[in-house]
Amino acid sequence: MPDFYDDLRLAHVLADAADAVTTERFKALDLKVETKPDMTPVSEADKAAEELIRGQLQRARPRDAVLGEEYGTEGGGDRRWIIDPIDGTKNYVRGVPVWATLIALSVRGEGGPEGDDGVVGVVSAPALGRRWWAVKGGGAYTGRSLSAATRLHVSRVDRLSDASLSYSSLSGWEKQGRLDGLLELTRACWRTRAYGDFWSYMMVAEGSVDICAEPELSVWDMAAPSVVVREAGGRFTDLSGKPGPYGQNAAASNGLLHEELLRYLNPTR
Repeated sequence: MPDFYDDLRLAHVLADAADAVTTERFKALDLKVETKPDMTPVSEADKAAEELIRGQLQRARPRDAVLGEEYGTEGGGDRRWIIDPIDGTKNYVRGVPVWATLIALSVRGEGGPEGDDGVVGVVSAPALGRRWWAVKGGGAYTGRSLSAATRLHVSRVDRLSDASLSYSSLSGWEKQGRLDGLLELTRACWRTRAYGDFWSYMMVAEGSVDICAEPELSVWDMAAPSVVVREAGGRFTDLSGKPGPYGQNAAASNGLLHEELLRYLNPTR
């Protein structure tokens, strides 16, 4: 198996740099926010963080491709970095501390459903004082540094009646005609909370949440979390059950409850 630990160390350096930019502008009274064509917000911090990451990757990995939420695709080849400079921008611009920078590396030929697979994932949430990461075949961890970390493992809950579910806002599920299934799922579970965004997936990886799902996403929302969940022993698919972050939605679980989760949220399955 190829050694991707140098890439993991680089991803931590990139996350450190992004954290410095995003935390400096968090809750700034003069923060500039625009509305993108898809009617979602983007702040100056989103753009600055992605520009910084791209610049460092150009120097450290000039042959690698980069896909980012704000500036699209640059370069080609077998290796591609996938960046979400701020996952949870709506939280960020309202002063809610639940947001993170997501950094992933995918490599063609590593066995993923699209011909490539995620081999590194880093999720850094500086306002929460948390960071999670994983490397393919090396497990998933959380902590303040590579040398001071705790290994992650998903829960062993195997009944929905004992399970904790995290989901996103109801409007997206309603828009896709999946709200009835989601509501039925909430009734079947022991506990439900709408933590949302990256945090739901990290809680699955930690074992504090057993299942989670979102109805509409992009690859940069999922690439890093999918590596962490998988390396923590869980499953990460789209709502049809296809593994990886390449669908337009996501379901993550401890693995034991995954098929039940999909049956509620995908009536045609």
